[in-house]
Amino acid sequence: MRRLAIAVSLLLPALAACYNDLGNVTVLPAPANLTYQVEPSGDPSTPSGILLRWDAVDDLDLASYHVYSRPSSTSSFGLRGTTTSTTFHDNGYPSLDYYVTAVALDGGESDASNTITVDERLALARPSALSSISLNGAIHLEWTDNAYQSNPSAFSLYRVYSTGYDLDSRLCGTEWSLEGTTVSSSFLSGNLPNGVPRCFAVSAVSIEGYESIWSPLRYDTPRPDGRNILLTALDADATKAAFRFWLDANGNRAVNPGELALVLNGASTLADFQVLRTVNGIFLQPVRTGATVQTYGTLAVADLTSIDIAPVSGYGRTAVQAVPGFGYVFQMNEGDGFPRYGALRVTAVGSDYIIVDWAYQTDPGNPELVGAVSRRP
Repeated sequence: MRRLAIAVSLLLPALAACYNDLGNVTVLPAPANLTYQVEPSGDPSTPSGILLRWDAVDDLDLASYHVYSRPSSTSSFGLRGTTTSTTFHDNGYPSLDYYVTAVALDGGESDASNTITVDERLALARPSALSSISLNGAIHLEWTDNAYQSNPSAFSLYRVYSTGYDLDSRLCGTEWSLEGTTVSSSFLSGNLPNGVPRCFAVSAVSIEGYESIWSPLRYDTPRPDGRNILLTALDADATKAAFRFWLDANGNRAVNPGELALVLNGASTLADFQVLRTVNGIFLQPVRTGATVQTYGTLAVADLTSIDIAPVSGYGRTAVQAVPGFGYVFQMNEGDGFPRYGALRVTAVGSDYIIVDWAYQTDPGNPELVGAVSRRP
């Protein structure tokens, strides 16, 4: 029985590894299922690196793995690196082909794994359109989901980028940063300063890590807003009968806390508009010098965020009737040569009051209130 036990113990290692009769070294099984994933850099033509993965060789004689690569199909393979892990990160632009071998403790080397070829033709189509909605300290982005819909099994995720935007020159900045990634066709970019324009782009990434070229660029500007402000008719309660989008109380020409969305006495000459009641209904009447108004479109809007860029012209001092669901755009003169724009949506009209949602663009001269259509630089 003792002799049998010794014989069995000697046979067990041979099931996993064998020996080369010529060199008397251990030959391990070849690593299996070598795969790769390139790492996006933001430039579709220049990945930042490649990550190789393979199945472990389960053998007590295993010492390490050798990774081989070649830059072209006519070149010879060369040793790229050695690792004890079942992954290997190759920084920089990837080689064309890779394979892996298993190395035994006595130096014996296995046959090659399967060879992988880095094929940039596996990249997905770029998102064909990008739109946005301006929010308070944030921008909501949406894009066409064509990259996923055209090849769901090859799709991995979307990458969202942003940079600054110069409204005067209508140019995006050159220092782009990664906002985040998502598998959805929408993204909320938050913690943004109001009144500071940003430029955005989106790319699609395949399961192999290939990044598409970018979507059309899109610029937008966060702005403050608010909901459910109660204003009363002047003849019903004068103390809440007027509204000022922004009052520069300290004269520093910057929006500071406590200076936005001020409900004023209806008799105040500082108000942008006051609420008047007539036999025909409730009206919004511009008050201070330089404050003008117009109804936004001819139909009700679904939400405050449905109001797009402020119109270039068409403003007036004549009162406009407050109609539930309708939007209104105000243009104000602050005396510095740059108009300011505010948006209003009436959510309810009572017999002697109205309830409104508001938005105000803090960037001087910037007509963006919200955005529902693509605006390309």
